[in-house]
Amino acid sequence: MSGNEDEWLALKPQEPSPSQCCGSGCKPCIYDVYEKELARWERAKAKQDKSLLTEEKEQSNNSELNPDTFTAFNISSVEQLTEDTYQYKFELPGNSSLRLSLGQHIVLRGEVNGLEVQRAYTPISPRNAEGYFEVLMKCYEAGLMSQYIKTWKKGDTVFWRGPFGGFPYRPNKHGELLMLASGTGLAPMLPILQSITDDEEDETFVTLVGCFRTFETIYLKPLLRDLARYWNIRIFYVLSQETSLEKLPWSYQENTYTGRLNEDLMKTIINSCRRKPFVLICGSPAFSEDMKRYLKAAGIEENSCFVF
Repeated sequence: MSGNEDEWLALKPQEPSPSQCCGSGCKPCIYDVYEKELARWERAKAKQDKSLLTEEKEQSNNSELNPDTFTAFNISSVEQLTEDTYQYKFELPGNSSLRLSLGQHIVLRGEVNGLEVQRAYTPISPRNAEGYFEVLMKCYEAGLMSQYIKTWKKGDTVFWRGPFGGFPYRPNKHGELLMLASGTGLAPMLPILQSITDDEEDETFVTLVGCFRTFETIYLKPLLRDLARYWNIRIFYVLSQETSLEKLPWSYQENTYTGRLNEDLMKTIINSCRRKPFVLICGSPAFSEDMKRYLKAAGIEENSCFVF
């Protein structure tokens, strides 16, 4: 093999490993980006012109979020919310905003033991937040990305790309939204809730059901308490590892259930809705499948559901 051939092989894009795909259906996916880069490499090689490879950069430092390239953002604060969940705040230049559509997610790139990992997260900051955005992150004992996240401190730089996905929400389109969120599945619900409460013209009713292990593991209690004060917002909690409501603060006892969100409880909640709801679901794949099954038993079809 000639030296020239070696040089071109060294410049050939590397096919992503499965750990580099966050599995959230992003457009473009990391594999789409790879196919685009490979086609550009093949064109450049055919013309023997390496300058054609520098048309686009894989990484950017201009703090403009981009779906095709990773952009550097600085961490401005780290707050531990529960034993395994953290809230991270990232700087945006000046008074700029991420300008995300409701419920959109962004993809984080990390490296652990030489292996690149990518995962999707939904910012919880209001859509119109200026100069910053915030992300809720749960760290798992054996999670690759969690090992990377646990090392973060204020001032560190991390790389994001996006935005992707999102729920096509329009004010007053649905009479009532039923939000079913497990753990950090709360994240995409918050910008939608805040959008509704910020808009005096939006009279959509919302019932949020937050599923957590214990009372202590409920995230962002002050924010949720503020949201529940609005006339059109109800919030219920389902705590799988609590056995009695008596130990809970009295203000939570009336709207909290112990055990799991099962078919019977789903029917009770839906029957208490003021209108037939459109349902938003976010949690683990197993949680989403269970919820769809319970909803069907309660008379809610899949075309009245959206899964993040």
